[in-house]
Amino acid sequence: MNGPVLQLRLNPALDLDRHAATYAQRGIVQIPDVFEAPLAGAIEAMLAGPLPWRLLMTDADDRPIHFSAGEAQAMGREKMDPLIKDALLRARQNRGFLYNTYPMIEGYLRGWDPGHPIHLMTEFINNAAFLGLGRRVTGVSGITKADAHATAYHPGHYLTRHLDHGEDRERRAAYVLGFSRNWQPDWGGLLLFLNDRQDVSEGYLPRFNVLTIFDIKYLHTVTQISSFAGGVRRSITGWFRDDPAARPS
Repeated sequence: MNGPVLQLRLNPALDLDRHAATYAQRGIVQIPDVFEAPLAGAIEAMLAGPLPWRLLMTDADDRPIHFSAGEAQAMGREKMDPLIKDALLRARQNRGFLYNTYPMIEGYLRGWDPGHPIHLMTEFINNAAFLGLGRRVTGVSGITKADAHATAYHPGHYLTRHLDHGEDRERRAAYVLGFSRNWQPDWGGLLLFLNDRQDVSEGYLPRFNVLTIFDIKYLHTVTQISSFAGGVRRSITGWFRDDPAARPS
């Protein structure tokens, strides 16, 4: 699959020192206009265009599983619907998630969808400029790489509350590159941070061309997308990591 060539670079007008000061004080920062406007629009179009999304959820043992559109179609409604119903029941117990994803690192390493511009984005997220932004803003000089997942939340999709430590506690900070225009609070999909009492201490609306970075110590959730939402919550998400760069993400 061939797509438009993305000339990827960070907005040269970014004031990273200011954003680093905010992160040092609060452990959360939002960086608007992370890309120049034409490039942000091109990334948005790539995420909204033909991309082989996979439906991601957890199984009964809380392990992530995902299905391509072809796999889901082959299984049929009689098999897929019970899986989704069970995932929703587990969500009542604060378990799991349900949304569309494209696992960018896995797709890149396995050679999925040759020529798709999503792979240029995967390379960009692990280039010197983006990793340098991560080190500078978070103050973690040992960041070696970042993993990445494109996500698309449609009505009914959600991410229950959790911490982002990682299996080997290799994650130093989470990031979200948002590409949702004109999102309304009533549509759901809010990124909420919770305190020790599980009250909402802070919340963020999905926005366009905004990079959110936050410390993995924060308990957080993405609220379910409303049935009447007027759009798709699109983003690229992942973690800045400090494990060996040669180790697969």
